[in-house]
Amino acid sequence: MNDSNMEGIVFNIQRYSIDDGPGIRSTVFLKGCPLRCLWCSNPESWNSLPEVTYRYTSCRKCGRCVQVCPMQAITLDKDGVHIDRERCRNCGRCAKECVAEALKITGKKMTAGEVFAVVNRDIDYYRNSGGGVTVSGGEVLSQPDFTAALLKLCQDAGLHTCVDTSGYGEKEALDRVLAYCNLVYFDLKHMDPIQHKKLTGQSNEVILRNLAVLIDRRIPVVIRVPLIPGYNNSDKNIAAMAQTVADLTKEAPVHLLPYHRYGVSKYKMLGRKYTLEGVKQLTEEELARAQKIVESFGLECMIAR
Repeated sequence: MNDSNMEGIVFNIQRYSIDDGPGIRSTVFLKGCPLRCLWCSNPESWNSLPEVTYRYTSCRKCGRCVQVCPMQAITLDKDGVHIDRERCRNCGRCAKECVAEALKITGKKMTAGEVFAVVNRDIDYYRNSGGGVTVSGGEVLSQPDFTAALLKLCQDAGLHTCVDTSGYGEKEALDRVLAYCNLVYFDLKHMDPIQHKKLTGQSNEVILRNLAVLIDRRIPVVIRVPLIPGYNNSDKNIAAMAQTVADLTKEAPVHLLPYHRYGVSKYKMLGRKYTLEGVKQLTEEELARAQKIVESFGLECMIAR
């Protein structure tokens, strides 16, 4: 199949991004992720197919969605719309009928060529700022053929390419994606496999294997570590992470990502419960302590804001 015709499921294309690689970039967010991180700020990326979201603050309570739903999965009361997610087939009829756009379908099937046409609009910004295109998720290794096809189109046009990955995926998927990467953002969540599974739903064994593969390929990599108070910010875990990275390479910078609550509202939109209610942000002293631990292993480290 021609690279341009390769299809994938995309839920957002964020233009003028400055947090997902060098310079001004466009970040392409894919649907589908094998992890269920308790702190995930993109829960709409978990499922691999398009799904209905509901923004109650926009709802006019007109009831049109109730009338058109073929699965009778929608009810309406004084609090707004309620979606039976077991019944819902995400057909999108309710979203088409919703004039207030309270109901929307998140996720869209697109070809690599269609996505490239969007990101290529800003080619002058990329070139003037040293930016490019980043593919994120979800998990890029869950759609390796599409990711590789899009990255190849970008590289063929002279654009800098980056992927943001949890590292969870088949080695063959990693190989396909790495073939067209100039830079990799690689996440590490927890170094203990049992704790990692409790926090994300999966062990970290595959992730650590793929990190070693990536380092061996000598592709530039940035290690990103979300710090979640009370879950993975212990001195022991931070030191174990730094030791693991240092044993593989001293050239990979480490970015510590302070816990935030930016995606909490999305859980309600998807009818899901956010389980980290009450977790507070780390203090500047706690962040500085974590940074100092990482730097003690001879690694470059920064707090990514």
